Amino acid sequence: MTEAIEPKKDYKVLEIGTGSGYQAAVLAEIVSEVYTIEYFNELAQKSGNLLKSLDYKNVFVKAGDGFFGWEEFAPFDAIIVTAAPSEIPQPLIDQLKEGGKMIIPVGNEHQVQSLVLLKKENGKIIKTDVMQVKFVPFLR
Repeated sequence: MTEAIEPKKDYKVLEIGTGSGYQAAVLAEIVSEVYTIEYFNELAQKSGNLLKSLDYKNVFVKAGDGFFGWEEFAPFDAIIVTAAPSEIPQPLIDQLKEGGKMIIPVGNEHQVQSLVLLKKENGKIIKTDVMQVKFVPFLR
Protein backbone atom coordinates (compact mmCIF):
# COMPACT_ATOMS: atom_id res chain seq x y z
CA MET A 1 0.00 0.00 0.00
CA THR A 2 2.86 2.35 0.82
CA GLU A 3 4.51 1.67 -2.52
CA ALA A 4 1.24 2.28 -4.38
CA ILE A 5 0.96 5.89 -3.19
CA GLU A 6 4.56 6.58 -4.31
CA PRO A 7 5.43 8.62 -1.19
CA LYS A 8 7.89 11.49 -1.46
CA LYS A 9 9.88 13.36 1.18
CA ASP A 10 7.65 16.47 1.15
CA TYR A 11 4.35 14.54 1.34
CA LYS A 12 1.66 14.98 3.96
CA VAL A 13 -0.12 11.64 4.34
CA LEU A 14 -3.38 10.70 6.05
CA GLU A 15 -3.70 7.17 7.38
CA ILE A 16 -7.05 5.78 8.45
CA GLY A 17 -6.60 2.93 10.93
CA THR A 18 -3.52 3.52 13.08
CA GLY A 19 -3.60 0.11 14.73
CA SER A 20 -0.24 -0.58 16.37
CA GLY A 21 1.36 2.43 14.66
CA TYR A 22 3.61 0.35 12.41
CA GLN A 23 2.39 1.83 9.10
CA ALA A 24 2.60 5.36 10.54
CA ALA A 25 6.22 4.71 11.58
CA VAL A 26 7.09 3.38 8.11
CA LEU A 27 5.52 6.44 6.49
CA ALA A 28 7.22 8.79 8.97
CA GLU A 29 10.61 7.55 7.75
CA ILE A 30 9.69 8.53 4.18
CA VAL A 31 7.39 11.58 4.27
CA SER A 32 7.39 14.88 6.13
CA GLU A 33 4.07 14.53 8.02
CA VAL A 34 1.75 11.65 8.91
CA TYR A 35 -1.74 12.22 10.28
CA THR A 36 -3.30 9.00 11.50
CA ILE A 37 -6.78 8.31 12.87
CA GLU A 38 -7.69 5.28 14.97
CA TYR A 39 -11.31 4.38 15.71
CA PHE A 40 -10.55 2.86 19.13
CA ASN A 41 -9.54 5.51 21.68
CA GLU A 42 -7.41 3.20 23.84
CA LEU A 43 -5.48 1.93 20.80
CA ALA A 44 -4.97 5.50 19.54
CA GLN A 45 -3.51 6.51 22.90
CA LYS A 46 -1.28 3.43 23.09
CA SER A 47 0.02 3.86 19.53
CA GLY A 48 0.47 7.61 19.98
CA ASN A 49 2.51 7.06 23.14
CA LEU A 50 4.62 4.39 21.46
CA LEU A 51 5.35 6.61 18.44
CA LYS A 52 6.31 9.50 20.76
CA SER A 53 8.58 7.22 22.77
CA LEU A 54 10.30 6.26 19.51
CA ASP A 55 10.83 9.99 18.86
CA TYR A 56 8.55 10.31 15.83
CA LYS A 57 7.91 14.05 15.86
CA ASN A 58 6.21 14.07 12.45
CA VAL A 59 3.35 11.68 13.35
CA PHE A 60 0.07 13.05 14.68
CA VAL A 61 -2.45 10.58 16.13
CA LYS A 62 -6.09 11.08 17.03
CA ALA A 63 -8.99 8.86 17.97
CA GLY A 64 -12.12 9.24 15.90
CA ASP A 65 -14.24 8.25 12.93
CA GLY A 66 -11.92 8.02 9.94
CA PHE A 67 -14.85 8.42 7.54
CA PHE A 68 -14.55 12.18 7.96
CA GLY A 69 -10.76 12.30 7.56
CA TRP A 70 -8.88 15.14 9.22
CA GLU A 71 -10.17 18.23 7.45
CA GLU A 72 -8.15 20.62 9.62
CA PHE A 73 -4.92 19.45 7.93
CA ALA A 74 -6.24 18.71 4.43
CA PRO A 75 -5.47 18.51 1.62
CA PHE A 76 -3.26 15.42 1.72
CA ASP A 77 -0.80 14.26 -0.90
CA ALA A 78 -1.80 10.68 -0.18
CA ILE A 79 -4.30 8.72 1.90
CA ILE A 80 -3.93 5.12 3.06
CA VAL A 81 -7.00 3.36 4.46
CA THR A 82 -6.40 0.09 6.31
CA ALA A 83 -10.00 -1.06 6.80
CA ALA A 84 -12.65 -1.79 4.18
CA PRO A 85 -15.73 0.41 3.81
CA SER A 86 -18.49 -0.75 1.47
CA GLU A 87 -18.14 2.58 -0.40
CA ILE A 88 -15.29 5.09 -0.62
CA PRO A 89 -15.98 7.92 1.86
CA GLN A 90 -16.55 11.19 -0.01
CA PRO A 91 -14.86 13.29 2.71
CA LEU A 92 -11.61 11.39 2.03
CA ILE A 93 -11.87 12.04 -1.70
CA ASP A 94 -12.51 15.72 -0.94
CA GLN A 95 -9.39 15.89 1.26
CA LEU A 96 -7.12 14.43 -1.41
CA LYS A 97 -4.86 17.01 -3.04
CA GLU A 98 -4.94 17.50 -6.80
CA GLY A 99 -2.52 14.90 -8.19
CA GLY A 100 -2.80 12.92 -4.95
CA LYS A 101 -3.37 9.19 -4.53
CA MET A 102 -5.50 7.13 -2.18
CA ILE A 103 -5.21 3.39 -1.63
CA ILE A 104 -8.25 1.77 -0.02
CA PRO A 105 -9.80 -1.69 0.27
CA VAL A 106 -13.47 -1.55 -0.74
CA GLY A 107 -16.19 -4.13 -0.24
CA ASN A 108 -18.44 -5.88 2.20
CA GLU A 109 -17.13 -7.62 5.29
CA HIS A 110 -18.11 -11.16 4.26
CA GLN A 111 -16.96 -10.95 0.65
CA VAL A 112 -13.74 -10.60 -1.25
CA GLN A 113 -12.85 -6.90 -1.42
CA SER A 114 -10.97 -4.90 -4.01
CA LEU A 115 -7.88 -2.87 -3.21
CA VAL A 116 -8.49 0.33 -5.15
CA LEU A 117 -5.99 3.03 -6.10
CA LEU A 118 -7.52 6.44 -6.74
CA LYS A 119 -5.77 9.39 -8.30
CA LYS A 120 -7.21 12.91 -8.43
CA GLU A 121 -6.50 14.46 -11.82
CA ASN A 122 -8.08 17.73 -12.97
CA GLY A 123 -10.64 17.43 -10.19
CA LYS A 124 -11.73 13.97 -11.35
CA ILE A 125 -11.07 10.62 -9.72
CA ILE A 126 -9.41 7.85 -11.70
CA LYS A 127 -9.90 4.42 -10.09
CA THR A 128 -7.74 1.37 -10.66
CA ASP A 129 -8.43 -2.04 -9.13
CA VAL A 130 -5.10 -3.32 -7.81
CA MET A 131 -5.96 -6.77 -6.43
CA GLN A 132 -8.47 -8.74 -4.44
CA VAL A 133 -8.01 -8.51 -0.67
CA LYS A 134 -9.67 -9.21 2.68
CA PHE A 135 -9.48 -6.44 5.29
CA VAL A 136 -11.27 -5.81 8.57
CA PRO A 137 -14.46 -3.74 8.20
CA PHE A 138 -14.34 0.05 8.33
CA LEU A 139 -16.00 0.99 11.65
CA ARG A 140 -18.13 4.11 12.11
